[in-house]
Amino acid sequence: MDLELAGKSVIVTGGSKGIGAATVRSFAAEGAKVAIAGRSPAEGETLAKEVGGIFVGAELGEEPGCQKVFDQTLKEFGRIDILVNNAGYNDGKDLGTPPREFMDSVHLNLSHVYTLAHLCREELAKNQGAIINVSSKVAITGQGNTSGYAAAKGAMNALTREWAIALAPENIRVNCVVPAECITPQYQRWFDSLDNPEGTRKAIENLIPLGRRMTSPEELADMIVFLSSPRSSHTTGQIIFVDGGYTHLDRAASADHTKWG
Repeated sequence: MDLELAGKSVIVTGGSKGIGAATVRSFAAEGAKVAIAGRSPAEGETLAKEVGGIFVGAELGEEPGCQKVFDQTLKEFGRIDILVNNAGYNDGKDLGTPPREFMDSVHLNLSHVYTLAHLCREELAKNQGAIINVSSKVAITGQGNTSGYAAAKGAMNALTREWAIALAPENIRVNCVVPAECITPQYQRWFDSLDNPEGTRKAIENLIPLGRRMTSPEELADMIVFLSSPRSSHTTGQIIFVDGGYTHLDRAASADHTKWG
């Protein structure tokens, strides 16, 4: 299927690693021009060279950093068609965290989402483009020790619906993709820090009904790219879970009933 993305200009925040890097490669495979925005110059510049895109090093939690991303993308590509708000970090700020640190966590994970959408709005309207927010199952299920991250991702879900309505008259589509247990480098580092990484991973995988395996970054990326494309031209305001059924399917589906009782 031709996704009709050749020549389109895309910003992917947090695009140097994990889901972001897979998304960059998926867009590039469709002929899109990609600006990788974030704080990892070594990985970002290497990836930009690989796909023929650009890397924009920026502190996205600060407005001037977002302005830099917008300005450099527009200067390099002459247009902006798609914004993928992927950057974020589960920093574990729980209810024991001082309020100031909680608000810092929310700001770190959320402010750039609004700022870049604000900056890109005119370009997206001109090109009848799309915004894709990358949220987290934590916003739906909770996790118990990450109040700041959960609040920010919950807000992203809400903004997806808010902006879908607000921007519909401008023919800008806004959707959200939600990962659950996706095997990213950050997740792998956590596994590696444990006494029994393989056992822990297997226990998590056993909770995922479809295939008893973790989601790959490429599976998230392909959904992001499809929702961004003209082939998804009448889809907006949707929150799409790419998680092998982890979030919504009955936990009984993942249990071995022969061991009950």
